[in-house]
Amino acid sequence: MIRRSVLSASAVSLALLATACGSDKADTKADAKPSEAAATSAAPAAKAKTSAELAGVILVQADLPSHVVKAPTDAETKAAAGAKSDKPECQPLVSAQSMNAVGTAAGTAGTRAVAKGKEPAADASPEEKLKAGLDALGGTTTSVYLTSYEGKGATEAFASVKTAGTACAGGYTGSQAGDSLKITKVVPGAAVTAGDEAVAYTVTGDADGETMTMQLVVVRKGNTLATFSALSLAGTAEQPKDVVDAQVKKLG
Repeated sequence: MIRRSVLSASAVSLALLATACGSDKADTKADAKPSEAAATSAAPAAKAKTSAELAGVILVQADLPSHVVKAPTDAETKAAAGAKSDKPECQPLVSAQSMNAVGTAAGTAGTRAVAKGKEPAADASPEEKLKAGLDALGGTTTSVYLTSYEGKGATEAFASVKTAGTACAGGYTGSQAGDSLKITKVVPGAAVTAGDEAVAYTVTGDADGETMTMQLVVVRKGNTLATFSALSLAGTAEQPKDVVDAQVKKLG
């Protein structure tokens, strides 16, 4: 059980990669309207935000009281930079779920939000307190990553994730910091309406014989891309709607 938890934590970004395969129906519906928004937002060629500017709009604890919000450590950031896919065509998925830029970004910022568990009652029994603790460990952890691009970079990065999702629907293997995670299935996630265009996926991975179900949401707002990679050590992650809504709101 402990080994599985460690593997899941180290492979959080990798596992979520597979979520990037949406259905044609969902994509068509999502693209029809965003295509006009994309053209409109790309026309002025807004200046890309710097990392310092993105740091000012990424989620902080005050924005999300229902979660514990904490920036990744330097070691985690360094490990994410080396995330790779065994299939080149799936690399955009790996990048999107490993707190890595998809394509070449002008600025980046990242953080992590862990859903808080329900506090046990003051008079709870030892068993009830233990259960509350275990439930908290199984809460959904969401990695949030913002990337800003010059010109049409954000639109192209978003499109590359969707293309990779279609190409990699049958699975692939992601590796990071010496660990690897086999993705076995990618299906459309619950529809997300946010930003200029958004796509969501549910990814199934095999962690040492244990099935893990993860979530990936990618939102483009102007020339900024926001990626949300969610997993749970309990095995099944919920789509992080509260996290997505709070972050997109801060993007304006």
